[in-house]
Amino acid sequence: MTTKPAGTIGTWDPQQYLRYAAYRARPAEDLMSRLALDVPGAIYDLGCGPGNLTRLLQQKWPDRRIIAVDSSPDMLAEARKTYGESGIEWRAGDIAQWKADAPAAMVFTNAALHWLGDHDTLIPHLMRQVAPGGVLAVQMPDTARSGYTRCIVDVKASPRWKERLAGVALHMDPHPAAFYYDLLSPLAEPVDIWQTEYRHVLSGEHPVTAWIRSTGLVPILSALNESEQAAFIADYNAAAAAAYPRQADGHVLFDMHRIFLLAKRK
Repeated sequence: MTTKPAGTIGTWDPQQYLRYAAYRARPAEDLMSRLALDVPGAIYDLGCGPGNLTRLLQQKWPDRRIIAVDSSPDMLAEARKTYGESGIEWRAGDIAQWKADAPAAMVFTNAALHWLGDHDTLIPHLMRQVAPGGVLAVQMPDTARSGYTRCIVDVKASPRWKERLAGVALHMDPHPAAFYYDLLSPLAEPVDIWQTEYRHVLSGEHPVTAWIRSTGLVPILSALNESEQAAFIADYNAAAAAAYPRQADGHVLFDMHRIFLLAKRK
């Protein structure tokens, strides 16, 4: 895994992201169902986005200090507008440079770390921000195995876009489970790692594009002008329609592969 060049992620659209909020929340809810806190301290939500999952953390642990961190001003503005300052501290910050104010009871990060490189140093750093007995809880899309990612790569490499998008980096692909176990096991026990394949039932004219327009396509769309964006989206629509044929009732089964890391600090 290489470090992602600065400035390639672009602008996040909270409303587009929340279009499939229930489906996007499912992996986080699955991860939260396995969490238990046995030590005092704050909970940090790194890459909190529009705050809907931070709110779930607050509901699960209402007496804890909750600190939510995101690099997107638009996402933080949406979170503050929706949830106010109701016991949640919203902070602007870069996960790659982040440090806890004091050892945390939990560092939670959902669908964020695949945007960052250098996991061989990042993951141990995050684990070291956790107090002994506290937990690091991570969920990442396992993007390399997903059809929507192959469509992005194929369209980006097509003759029409290859030169224009040559300098645009996409999100990172997580490492295999064994890689993360070897990083975490010197610092944590137990270490629980699992992978899940979700099949989300989507509807609409171009549902795959609608899903990833606010995530996987952000670096590409941020590098293009308005007319180029429309042209790229048209090409992507065609690729996604071929990769995701409609079911008999017209719906699309959208594949999302995800990897989960749950580690208790020694």
